[in-house]
Amino acid sequence: MSNTVFKVDLNKAPEEAAQKPHNRWHPDIPMVETFKPGEVLRVECYDWTGGQIGNNDSANDIRDVDLTRVHYLSGPFGFEGAEPGDLLVVDILDIGALPASKWGFNGLFAKENGGGFLTEHYPKATKSIWDFEGIYTTSRHIPGVRYPGLIHPGLIGCLPDAKLLAEANRREAALIATDPDRVPPLAAPPFAGTALMGEMKGPAAQTAAAEAWRTVPPREHGGNCDIKNLSRGSKVYFPVYVKGGGLSMGDIHFSQGDGEITFCGAIEMAGWIEIKVEIIKGGMAKYGVINPIFRPSPIDPHFDDYLIFEGISVDEHTGEQYYLDAHVAYRRACLNAIEYLKKFGYSGEQAYMILGTAPVEGRIAGIVDIPNVCATLAIPTAIFDFDIRPNADGPKRSVPEVSVAKTS
Repeated sequence: MSNTVFKVDLNKAPEEAAQKPHNRWHPDIPMVETFKPGEVLRVECYDWTGGQIGNNDSANDIRDVDLTRVHYLSGPFGFEGAEPGDLLVVDILDIGALPASKWGFNGLFAKENGGGFLTEHYPKATKSIWDFEGIYTTSRHIPGVRYPGLIHPGLIGCLPDAKLLAEANRREAALIATDPDRVPPLAAPPFAGTALMGEMKGPAAQTAAAEAWRTVPPREHGGNCDIKNLSRGSKVYFPVYVKGGGLSMGDIHFSQGDGEITFCGAIEMAGWIEIKVEIIKGGMAKYGVINPIFRPSPIDPHFDDYLIFEGISVDEHTGEQYYLDAHVAYRRACLNAIEYLKKFGYSGEQAYMILGTAPVEGRIAGIVDIPNVCATLAIPTAIFDFDIRPNADGPKRSVPEVSVAKTS
């Protein structure tokens, strides 16, 4: 029987909750509670925006979302015997939706408010709502698709120590300084104004908030890695930097494609996670671990037919040749897939959202043939209600004229 160690109330703002989430990483954030290794724990989580996005047909909330407030994390939790240099072995036993919230959302953020992987092509805020029926999901905003969810935490990791905190702040500040006025910005620096520091209070919390990490990128401790395969049955090995480990989690996704390319890019949801934690003493040195390693879920959705799109590292606007740039190559693969899906009646935004939410497979196919990387994007053909495979007759419009949610 699992013990619910963190509860959320979706009728209240997280800032007013009895159990305080945190939206920053800092070594001084106190543990919610410390547990013995081997205990089974259930952790409830807010959606990553803390309820800023509604189940409606307007994208005004996507346009206006305050990204300095994300992500809302449940934790941190300590574990007896965990010390710096150990590995925290986290078994993800089960994940699900909260009974009162069996829906999720996907959004394209406006360029000036974070954008996304294809923000130069899709700079305006739009949204789609997805309903859950058992293991499957469908959207009233994107007809013609239905797929099983590979449900997972987009964000899970341990507290950093002071040394790692300072080093990441240094290198990210240096990156920002190369183009400080860029839109979207190159990184998200510390910002105390909207920081939630868990149970920290008073001057100590204010001081820590001024240097605490934002939660947006993944770092050595784990964090916002958005790995779709960390689902039921996965086992993750996290490096421990502080006594007790300080494990936190959130940003649950019902389904996501490799890369989470829309940035608000999976089917985002509130939910719960059941975990069990063990410890490998001295595991970081024993196994040479710098970043987390994991074993994937044994119950991935099974697809046996894919349509795979290639992309190469040549800019789609200028024709500029890049040298082995996998970012450009994967962008081109995604754009090629979107243009293809538009032939069946999808808008560009709808096709983009399918790639962000469906369990598509992204790969670096070749990174040795100068000057072009070849990246691929594999779309399961069975997620569609119609046949998307090429044939001699050409594509037929198969999608009803339904729009994604837009701003007013």
